[in-house]
Amino acid sequence: MSEALKKYADLYRQPGPWCSVYLEASTGTVDSLEAADVQPDNVKDALAGQGASKEDLTAMESAIQPAEGLPAPVSRFVLVRDGQVMVNELLPGPLSGPERISMDSIPGLLPLMKHQPDEFPYVVAEVSRDEGEIRLHRAGRPTVEESQHVQGSDENLKKVPSGGWSQGRYQHHTEEIWRRNADQVVNEIDKVVREKRARLLVLAGDIRARQLVADQLSEASKAILRMVDAHTLAPGSDRQKFDDEVNSLVAQQWAEEQQQLMERLAEQEGQANPESATGNGAVVHALQQAQVDVLILDDQALSEHTLLALGAEPWIASSEDEALGAEVLGKVPAPAAMVRAAALTDARVQLVPSAALPDGVHVAALLRWPTGPERPGAA
Repeated sequence: MSEALKKYADLYRQPGPWCSVYLEASTGTVDSLEAADVQPDNVKDALAGQGASKEDLTAMESAIQPAEGLPAPVSRFVLVRDGQVMVNELLPGPLSGPERISMDSIPGLLPLMKHQPDEFPYVVAEVSRDEGEIRLHRAGRPTVEESQHVQGSDENLKKVPSGGWSQGRYQHHTEEIWRRNADQVVNEIDKVVREKRARLLVLAGDIRARQLVADQLSEASKAILRMVDAHTLAPGSDRQKFDDEVNSLVAQQWAEEQQQLMERLAEQEGQANPESATGNGAVVHALQQAQVDVLILDDQALSEHTLLALGAEPWIASSEDEALGAEVLGKVPAPAAMVRAAALTDARVQLVPSAALPDGVHVAALLRWPTGPERPGAA
């Protein structure tokens, strides 16, 4: 699942009602400052009209005070329950969908997911012959999550005697220093890739040092490696150009992963016992069985449909007859109910535009095990 959904999945197990707010939070201009000043009162009035408690209104008011000092545009997502602020996230960038102020029976995490669709971890390593900078990023986030500097030996790196019988010995010694330095950098890169489950490794720097590092990386790191031909640690290097190249590689990685999902889905079409489900009924059934590995949905096209959110397994139902004795929390928009059921069964969620799915299909799923053969005489 996305990092945002994974982070807050346990909230789906807690009872409501939930007050959710997703709105513009910029304060960088006179107009936005004036809007931010009246925003808390406007939000309180909207939630009070939906029946929110006094305790929830007070908590929400405190959570959405103006976010001063942050570069515009910036958005805010807030969840309040039982007088407590459960989520309060300031999100770089403009709103990714409509403003939302609502009281619901389950947490409305979809706006947060759409704003941060897939914050997959990736590593950027910049190396020279005597040092390395290793940074862990999350796709879509402007800040660095972790950073470390590796300082190797610079003995004999800048000046090697020329001529005479000792030249080869000095050159060999220098090469050994480079390899030892590269080995230190490699150990740290492999550790971050392994522990953070990075899905992309971008390597740049001095061409010789870069190649030494690439050659010594673990197989797992090599599998996600992309090289950038730039000596970024050198004085006067073009940082903006490098950053643009990294962003392009991140976007390419994201697109390739989405394409792989859609290809997997297409491969299942026409199979006797496919490892996929297509359409509302089939996907709901698979979610009830905890069979879904990846939920793929066009949330906008599904937003007019509703499903039942349940307080226990199977978590979701099309009608009360399917609740199997679980408490019915309420009738909610189908995308919210499906995403909740996916999160509670540890499935991944992929939001896609309408054009990504076959005509007339708004939701599909890749399954953990294939569907069984139809029973003889089954309708």
